[in-house]
Amino acid sequence: MKSDSTLTAQATTDETPETHHRRGGAWLRVIPAMFLLAWGGNHFTPLVHMYEEDGGYAVWQANLLLGMYVGGLIPGLLVASALSDRRGRKPILIAGTIAAIIGSLLLGLGFDLFWLLCVGRVLAGIGVGVAMSVGTSWIKELSAPPYDHKAGITAGARRPALTLTIGFAIGAAVTGCLAQWGPLPETIPYAVHGLLSVVAVLIVLTAPETLTKERRSVEHWWRGLRIPLIGHRTFVRLIIPAAPWVFAAAGVAYAVMPALVQDTLGEWTTMYATVLTVVTLGAGALVQNLVPRINRWTGGRALVIGLGLMTLGMGLAVVAALVANPILAFVVAIVLGIAYGICVVAGLVIVQAIAEPADLAGITGVYYSLAYSGFLLPTVLAALLPVMAYSVSLGAVAVICLLSLGCVSLASKGRS
Repeated sequence: MKSDSTLTAQATTDETPETHHRRGGAWLRVIPAMFLLAWGGNHFTPLVHMYEEDGGYAVWQANLLLGMYVGGLIPGLLVASALSDRRGRKPILIAGTIAAIIGSLLLGLGFDLFWLLCVGRVLAGIGVGVAMSVGTSWIKELSAPPYDHKAGITAGARRPALTLTIGFAIGAAVTGCLAQWGPLPETIPYAVHGLLSVVAVLIVLTAPETLTKERRSVEHWWRGLRIPLIGHRTFVRLIIPAAPWVFAAAGVAYAVMPALVQDTLGEWTTMYATVLTVVTLGAGALVQNLVPRINRWTGGRALVIGLGLMTLGMGLAVVAALVANPILAFVVAIVLGIAYGICVVAGLVIVQAIAEPADLAGITGVYYSLAYSGFLLPTVLAALLPVMAYSVSLGAVAVICLLSLGCVSLASKGRS
């Protein structure tokens, strides 16, 4: 007959990572929270025109709200990653999801209050930041032994990147449809997101914690903000010039392109913006699984391919600004979406390759902070409109993108 201690040990053994693996993939339990945090970050995008037309906000105010969540995202990326190295992945991801729920509540209540919308967007940004740093690290750890013995070497980069991309796309699609055809367009989309996020919290509670107590850092969390890897030669020469273009491409595709053709589309601008958002992110999602093949075909230069397409897309955006044609703007969204999808995964693969386990969350946070800085580009371009037309400012953007492509191409040759 087994003793109580033996039974206890057996029960503990029954809950090992191997058990989670046999139950069908523990990483899937983190997916709903990641998905909905991305949803919460991007469901404002197709509503920009609605806030301008129905809310009476100036173009710069609407675009500021679009980019406002970067103010929450970057602290969310960096602080959350440091805290997760000390407290574990699960509690920090749950806290980020709760912040996003509160953000949606404030956005749903604050249609006529600009300051309240700003606070809501910052809280949404915190949620996205937590997803990108802590969620990405957690899924990477759950996509490797002992939690997953079947995942490929790039699964830890592809799974979270694809989840975030699909969340950005689906969130915009649902919100755009509800705003175009549903009641209370300024409230209902945020209520739907908040309710689904509550369900996601309940699911993520069942996911295994990968950062066990003995592996956690004992230093104060603020010491974790020091990330030596940002001085790594590969990070400086490849990631820093390329990362800001990841979300600069997305921002131009689904924030600037609709603005170019809104006089032609009238009341259908919100739906058109929704379609462009979904097309951009859908194209990015479809291409992400091809990044490992692109790296093999090009000798590890997928990032160069992505930036080449980025430069092409920015050049086409200049033409779209001159002719204000919805079809050409649609093509631009596809090209920039493909470029976004390649660059976000290719960059993340490089970052994860140079990171040690203890540095993973921190350097991932820095990577996504750099990437998301590009999302402020539409706000900058809108602010320049009184003195510089979109065709001129986008031309300057295309030239800078081309220079970045040259820098990354030379650095990639140096690595081979």
